[in-house]
Amino acid sequence: MDAISENIGLVPTLAATDFASTAVILAAVAIIGGALGAGFHWWTTRKTVSNAVVAAEQKAEADVAKRQLEAEKEARERASQVEAEFDRQREEHRETERRLAKRETSIEKKEESLEQRDQRNLKRGEQLDGREGEIDKLRAHTEQVLASQKAELHKISGLSEQQALDQVLKRVEEDSRQEVAKLSRSVIERAEQDAREKATEITLQAIQRYAAETTSESTVRTVAIPSDDMKGRIIGREGRNIRAFEKVSGADIIVDDTPGVIVVSCFDKVRQAVAVEALEKLVADGRMHPSRIEEVVEKARSEINQRVLQAGKEAVLEVNLRGLSPKIVEAMGKMHYRTSYGQNVLRHSVEVAFMSQIIAEQLGLDGRLARRCGFLHDIGKAMDHEMEGGHPKIGMEFAKQHGETDEAVLNAIGGHHADIPSTTFYTPIVMAADAVSSARPGARRESMERYVQRLNDLQDIALGYKGVTEAYAIQAGREVRVMIDADRVSDDEAYLIAHDIAKKVSAEMTFPGEIRVTVLRETRAIEYAR
Repeated sequence: MDAISENIGLVPTLAATDFASTAVILAAVAIIGGALGAGFHWWTTRKTVSNAVVAAEQKAEADVAKRQLEAEKEARERASQVEAEFDRQREEHRETERRLAKRETSIEKKEESLEQRDQRNLKRGEQLDGREGEIDKLRAHTEQVLASQKAELHKISGLSEQQALDQVLKRVEEDSRQEVAKLSRSVIERAEQDAREKATEITLQAIQRYAAETTSESTVRTVAIPSDDMKGRIIGREGRNIRAFEKVSGADIIVDDTPGVIVVSCFDKVRQAVAVEALEKLVADGRMHPSRIEEVVEKARSEINQRVLQAGKEAVLEVNLRGLSPKIVEAMGKMHYRTSYGQNVLRHSVEVAFMSQIIAEQLGLDGRLARRCGFLHDIGKAMDHEMEGGHPKIGMEFAKQHGETDEAVLNAIGGHHADIPSTTFYTPIVMAADAVSSARPGARRESMERYVQRLNDLQDIALGYKGVTEAYAIQAGREVRVMIDADRVSDDEAYLIAHDIAKKVSAEMTFPGEIRVTVLRETRAIEYAR
């Protein structure tokens, strides 16, 4: 047992001894392995570095060789360029030398030519000197012959030298005067023709650029009634209703046998409009007595006044004018109810305003000022039935009283019918625009009776002059043809007759636009062959 115990006790001792030995061996092996690994790593690293150094040296040698080759190539190219530049410069020098040689040759030839020309000039100078002597001799001889001939002429004509000179100058002056007269007449005719063409062009452009609607209106104002019984109610007992209506409205009521209508007559178109509207309301309402009539007329007057102001403001806004007095705006609005040969005067004023602007701008003038002149030119028609005198004078004074101070505007208002002399270019422009607006087709019309009467008046005025044998109104009264006796009237008198007829027609007749007076004079030679 003791032996066994000892053996058992030796086992751990032996195990411990073997483990230590093993550990020592393993440690030694690890140390040897680490040394071998380190040595291998050192050897590998050294070899890699050596290879890299060798590769770097080879690459550096290759780069150096490449750069040497590039430098040699660049040097060869530079040498080639320098050599080419030298060749070009040498060629330019040669070309310059050739040109200089040609120029020297040309200069030498010119010098030779100049020397030859100098020699020829010297010879010509000698010849001219000889001819000058001959000319002096001929001049002296000619003077002697002229003196002898002049003396002979004086002896034959019996005139002194000064007298002969005066006669020659007088004849030249007469001939020159005739030539100047012909030239002056030609220039004047050409200028008139050019002026007519230019005026026609400007007028046509103005008409073309401003194409307004037809403004002809009927001046007859009637009121429709449902039955003829209404006429009796309008007249009233013993005429009290109609008398009250005429007194309040200021218009005349014409009740005749015409079925279904009542005619309202008044020279003042505003009062006429008030009467028509009031009468229409009374007829529609049916109540007809003096107090009701007065109430309705006052209401209609208030409405018409508002329409007048509105029409004036709209017209001013349409023509784009500023600074107009309210009284002027109201007066322009009244012309909405005023007509001239069926043409609404307010619309006519707007047309004239725009046409005046177009014509003025084509002539290089102020279009805005021309538009103002054209718009206000007929303002006197708004009150000419209340004042004495023509509407140009009335309108000019009215405009001056209400703030219009521009001379061009006042002269256009007062002188657009040539009542006063024109002091600015805008007055004849307004006159032309007024004539265009009045005479264009559809603008104005008149009754058949007045039309026939106007034709008869034209013919009667023309036939009243001495030497006139026949007179015919043609082209709807726009022209009158006058035949005169050639044995009793000369050509100069024919022009005078035409002027007198036109002046008398302007003074005694009222007509839209203008009337052309044509006087014809002819001589007829009659013979019979047998």
